[in-house]
Amino acid sequence: MDIAMELLRQAGTAALQLLIQPFYYIAVLLIVLLYFRQTRMERKLFHVRLQVWPILLVRTLVSGLAAGIVVSLAAAFIGVMITPEAIYWIWGMAAILVLFRVRFLCFAYSVGLLGILQWLIGWFDLSGSGEWIKATAESLASLDIPGLLLLVALMHAAESLLLRRQGSRIVSPMFLEGKRGRLVGGFQLQGYWPVPLLLLVPAHTDSAAAALLPWTPLFGGDIWAAGFTMIGLPMVIGFSEVTRSLLPGQQVKQTSKGLLFYSLLLILIAGAAAWWPPLTLTAALCALLLHEAMVWISSRREAQSSPLYVHDDRGLRVLAVVPGTPADELGIMAGEILYKVNGHRVRTKEELYEALHENSAFCKLEVLNHEGQIKFMQRARFAGEHHQLGVILAPDERADYYAASKPASLLDVVRRERTVYQRDSSSFTQ
Repeated sequence: MDIAMELLRQAGTAALQLLIQPFYYIAVLLIVLLYFRQTRMERKLFHVRLQVWPILLVRTLVSGLAAGIVVSLAAAFIGVMITPEAIYWIWGMAAILVLFRVRFLCFAYSVGLLGILQWLIGWFDLSGSGEWIKATAESLASLDIPGLLLLVALMHAAESLLLRRQGSRIVSPMFLEGKRGRLVGGFQLQGYWPVPLLLLVPAHTDSAAAALLPWTPLFGGDIWAAGFTMIGLPMVIGFSEVTRSLLPGQQVKQTSKGLLFYSLLLILIAGAAAWWPPLTLTAALCALLLHEAMVWISSRREAQSSPLYVHDDRGLRVLAVVPGTPADELGIMAGEILYKVNGHRVRTKEELYEALHENSAFCKLEVLNHEGQIKFMQRARFAGEHHQLGVILAPDERADYYAASKPASLLDVVRRERTVYQRDSSSFTQ
């Protein structure tokens, strides 16, 4: 009972630390700005709002909280060494990196670079340097890089699970510039979750904790003999990828598997570094290079694959479906092809409009599914419904705008930098 009460007391103190620190709120604000950016792009390209950002934000916060609970429990048995100084080091490095790319907010980059800096600073004699330089070097040298990398690995495992469960809700259709200037359809998979962690750390003295842990964490050993305390650490997990050649579900599974493999490999390497410190530099380099390798492999695969979201002789390719519309109720899915409407073959938008207007009160559809088989659908039509049933089609030669596919920096997001370009023009729109 005493240990349970002490854990609750420490958890309350750590939660208060989280509320006082600005980092969690900064992460939430950045996520809101990314949702705004996504909404502006969708409205300009499709003249419709596909997602309601407050609902997305609430779902994001709840999911991040759940991930934080799971990761905190796992970390309690591993024994991650972290200090208040480590929080400032991690977020300080992340603040620098995010100025270049929002995706660098991933703490694999922050902790990996800190591990490299820690190794580099060990090669210099700073005895004759100023006090603040020596204090900074000592603070950097005190960071438990293997423990932090283990925490990063756990976060990526949680990210993999969140992506697998919520992947279909965090995809956004886009018009993109393909080869030879031709516009093609695609999807951006972009998800970020603020994760509040309550981490057990060893107490410095016997008086600093009211109770001892009833178990011994995997790493640390004797240093837990003095008892424990708890610290609040706000973190962020997330990713951003663009696909032109895969269905959203396929891309979600592929990315989720990659993240899980990365987390397991990083756990092995960081665990080895925790047992044998000379491997710390190797673990830090692996955290960076393996993460970049995932991004490179995905980009390479996309470059070598043919675009999926283009029209062909069979009919009109569906890029997305607006939620709550007739197409959504009928079960039309992204990647399928509108083959016949009211008995007429449709290969252009004009033919689709003519076929729909042939019977303003009812429509019959023949749709080719992902396997090329025909699905028969029918539904009554009512006044005020979407003019093309809520189907967003892949772009044709008349499409005027396309999305910027280059990675965004923090300054791009804050300054509401260009998100949509006008075709064959140097002007752009926000």
